[in-house]
Amino acid sequence: MLSLSFLFWSTVVAALVAFWWQSDKIKLYAIGYIAHYCKSRNLQLLDQTMVLRGLWPIRSKEGSIQLRRRYHFEFTSTGEVRNKGIIELVGRKIQDLKIEAHIMPNEQERAH
Repeated sequence: MLSLSFLFWSTVVAALVAFWWQSDKIKLYAIGYIAHYCKSRNLQLLDQTMVLRGLWPIRSKEGSIQLRRRYHFEFTSTGEVRNKGIIELVGRKIQDLKIEAHIMPNEQERAH
């Protein structure tokens, strides 16, 4: 027979795995968005990675509680200088995208 303790810990582990899986899907969505954004502006997303720098529960416009995630990433316009960028998501919706000032490459000097 299953004990109450086993059921509790099984539920906790399942919730953590579901949270991790959902967070990974959201991060992959954000990376894809940033990669497309950079490519459309002749920029190069460096390392193809983003780092989670913030995670907060907030109330959405609809009144439900969702997680706000802030990711930091780096890009380059010249291939020589690393620039920083930040993307914020609430749930699966992109709220804000900020990138540092950078040199705009000419068509002949594309970063890719």
